[in-house]
Amino acid sequence: MTTQASFALRSRNPDVLTCIANLSNDEVFTPPELANRMLDTLAAAWAADHNGADLWADPTVRFLDPCAKSGVFLREITSRLTKGLAEQMPELEARVNHILTQQVFGIAITHLTSLLARRSLYCSKHANGRHSIARDFRSDAGNIWFERLEHTWVNEKCKYCGANRRDYDRGEGLETHAYAFIHADDVKTRLGELFGGDMQFDVIIGNPPYQLGQSGGEAVGGFAMPIYQEFVKAAKSLDPRYVVMVTPSRWFAGGRGLDEYRSEVLADTRMRVLVDFPDAAEAFPGIQIKGGVSYFLWDNSWNDACEITTIHGGKPTSPPMKRYLGAYDVVVRRNEAVPILEKVLKVNAKDGFGNLASKVSPIQPFSIRTNFRGAETPKGMHNPVRLIRNGGEDFIERSEVPRNNAWIDEWKVLLGAAYGAGDNFPHQIYNYPIVASPGTTCTETYLVIDRFNSRVEADRFAAYLRTRFARFLVSLRKYTQHLYNERFLFVPDLPMDRDWTDEMLYQKYGITDDEVAFINSMIRPMGDDDD
Repeated sequence: MTTQASFALRSRNPDVLTCIANLSNDEVFTPPELANRMLDTLAAAWAADHNGADLWADPTVRFLDPCAKSGVFLREITSRLTKGLAEQMPELEARVNHILTQQVFGIAITHLTSLLARRSLYCSKHANGRHSIARDFRSDAGNIWFERLEHTWVNEKCKYCGANRRDYDRGEGLETHAYAFIHADDVKTRLGELFGGDMQFDVIIGNPPYQLGQSGGEAVGGFAMPIYQEFVKAAKSLDPRYVVMVTPSRWFAGGRGLDEYRSEVLADTRMRVLVDFPDAAEAFPGIQIKGGVSYFLWDNSWNDACEITTIHGGKPTSPPMKRYLGAYDVVVRRNEAVPILEKVLKVNAKDGFGNLASKVSPIQPFSIRTNFRGAETPKGMHNPVRLIRNGGEDFIERSEVPRNNAWIDEWKVLLGAAYGAGDNFPHQIYNYPIVASPGTTCTETYLVIDRFNSRVEADRFAAYLRTRFARFLVSLRKYTQHLYNERFLFVPDLPMDRDWTDEMLYQKYGITDDEVAFINSMIRPMGDDDD
C-alpha cells in the first residue's frame, strides 16, 4: 500500500492529465496548471482569514467537485493535503486513506468521466479495488458518485436545466446530461443521499459544463444555452465557506439567458477574487471560447470589493484592483479602463449628454431577414427603395418593408450587427460604418445606429464611430461578435455640430497620455473608408 500511495502522489512527468483531449463541449478538461492556480488563490484566502494558517494542514476541511471530469481538482487537493498533513499524520497510508475517505468528494458528469476521475484520484477505476490507494471504501464509486439520471419534463422542457426534450430524451445507451448537482429540488438533501449523512462542505470547486445544445425549435440550425450559472447558484445555496469555479466570461456583459445571473453576481459582495483570461487559450491551451474564461473565488464571509486581475500574454496586464462589481451594469474587465470610463461618465453627466444606446435600432431594424434578396433593378416597381444587404444591394417595394417605414427617407448610419476579430489586440471592434442616403433600407445584417436630417451630420457621426475613443467605449461591453444597443451605453451621444476627432475627444474628457497609449494598445486605427 505504501508503494501504491507513493506512486499515486509523486510528481508525474509527463502528467497524463495534460495529454488527454476534450471529449465534447461538456467535457472541457481543466489543465493541472489552471487547477493549481485556482487552488493557490483559495489557499491565499484561507491563510488571510485564518491568521496565516495552512489550508492543507487542516484534516477537517471538506472539498467537493460537483462536476468532476478528469478528477484534476480532487487529485491536486489530495496531493497538497498529503504534504500538509504529514506532521499530524506521519503514516502515509493512514493519511491518504483519511483524505480520500473524509475530505475529498466528487460528482462526475458522465459515466466515462467518473471512471477517469476515480482513476486519477484512487489509481483505480474501482475505489475498493486491490490497486486503489484508499483502503476503507466498500463501494466501487468511493467518494466519486455517478448514476445515470433522467430529466424531469414539463411542457417539453426540463424543469431543472431547461433542456429541450427533443434533444435530451435519449435511449439507455446515450448520456442524458441530467447533472445530479442541478437536478434536485434541494441540493443539500441530494448530497446527503449521495454521500450519506449531513454533508457540509467547506470548499466547492470545479469547472462546470458550459452549455446545453438545443435544436432551436422551428429555427434554422441550433443554438446553445448556458448552464454553468446553475452550478454556481447550486454551490452557493449549500452555504460553503468558499466557492471556486472557472466559467466562460460572457456573463460579464451579455450571454443568452444570463441577465438574471449577471445581476445577482454584480450585487453579491461576497465575490472576493476574479481572474480573467480574455484569450481562453491561455487558460485552456488549444481551446477557443469566445469572450474568454475566468475563475472566481466566492467567500461566504466576505463583504467588500472584489480583487480583479486580467491575464494576457501569460501575465497580469496591471496590478490587481479592488473594485465593486456592482459599480456598473456589466463587468469592466480591464482595470486600466476604469479611470477612463469614470472620466467619460463624469463629464457626460456634467454636460447633460445621454448615451448612444437609446438611438440604436433593435435587431432587424426593418424586419428584413439576412437571406432576403430583392430585385436586381428597380425596373417595373411602383415605389422602389434601395436595400443594403450582406454582399451587395438590391431593390424592394416600399410597401414591402415591414416596419420603420419612415426611416427610409432619413439619412442613416449603419453598422454590421456582428463582427468577430479573434482574441488578439488591438481590435477593430466593429466594421466600417455605412452612410445610407434617403431612399434606403437594410436587412438584419445591419443595425441603424442613428438617423439624421442631413448628410453632413451623418458623415460626422460615421467619423465619430470610427474614432478609437468611441470604439474603445463599445469594447468595454462587447466580449463577443454580436452588436446591439446596450453595447453603446458608455458612448456619449454628442451633438454632430463639428467633426469629432480622437484628439478633440481626449481633450474634452481629460484622457492622459498613458491612457491614450492604453486605448491605442486595445483599439486599432480605422480610416475614412474600408478600402
